[in-house]
Amino acid sequence: MSNQNKNQTSLFFIGHFAVDNVIRFKRISKPSLGGSVSYCSLALKAYTHYAKISIISHVGTSNFDDSLFSIIRDKNIDLKGIRYSEVENTNFVLDYFDHARTLTLKSKSPNLVFRDIPQEYINNPPDVIVLVPLCNEISYEYVSQISKQFPNIFIGLDLQGFIRNIDERGIVSYDYDEKIISNLKKIINLIGDKLVLKGSEEEMKLLANEYDDLDKVMMHFEKYGTKGIFIMTLGESGSLIYQRGKRLLKIPAFKPKKVIDETGAGDVYLSIFLYEFLHSDQSWKSIENAGYLASATASFLVERKGPSGFVVKKKVLKRKGKKQYIT
Repeated sequence: MSNQNKNQTSLFFIGHFAVDNVIRFKRISKPSLGGSVSYCSLALKAYTHYAKISIISHVGTSNFDDSLFSIIRDKNIDLKGIRYSEVENTNFVLDYFDHARTLTLKSKSPNLVFRDIPQEYINNPPDVIVLVPLCNEISYEYVSQISKQFPNIFIGLDLQGFIRNIDERGIVSYDYDEKIISNLKKIINLIGDKLVLKGSEEEMKLLANEYDDLDKVMMHFEKYGTKGIFIMTLGESGSLIYQRGKRLLKIPAFKPKKVIDETGAGDVYLSIFLYEFLHSDQSWKSIENAGYLASATASFLVERKGPSGFVVKKKVLKRKGKKQYIT
């Protein structure tokens, strides 16, 4: 399927919003709007006028400041898919030090339920659904119902919220858990050829149970027998893109002017990649180009704090054309 002739591409981003409390080198910033649904939608809205974006989520109002939504509402993003409850919202503490972070979940919104999706969304299917959970709020059953309701559309999937372990203190870690991995493999097989999966280096190594050779990590996905697309983001080392039967693509990272905040870079990469993928002939060359555009866009995000480093495609094309990569 190619959407080159469509005036507007429709995307559903599904997952929790978060309140992010960032500590950077022991300095605490004021709470900000977080969550992949925020970064994905805001990045794409800045990038192009030709994207119709809807968000499906569940917000707990007891510890959520509604003014945080102003940045979303100002961008004409459809929020009719949000359910509100008088419970605590998903709330993280992100403690950064020397390009590493400790992530702690302080509270969590209710898990997502398929019946909460507005009938209007059911009646008007999108071009792509993007599953971007934060803390296991999207179940296999939810994905199964999505796939059954929308059998012919692409599904983007961000590994992080499917694969995280969260202990009784709320500390988030990435430890191999057979139950979690088995559930994720079922989801991959369920979506099949319509899947575009993105994970960080740590997440993809965990899923593949391969911890040394990055090429071997990507070759692991041959085992699924699907022609889905698998992306591993590597921070300053760029990204890798794989599809069964194709050569492994190695996408460089572009040099930002400065690095202020890396939060959300993978989300930006995924949303731009999916948009460019849908607006292409979906050849391997076009997929490589989508990777370059996604990487260049993500390099702008890290230059500013919080959900704010978003730019128009014109600026992305200019940076892409300069070919100034991190080596």
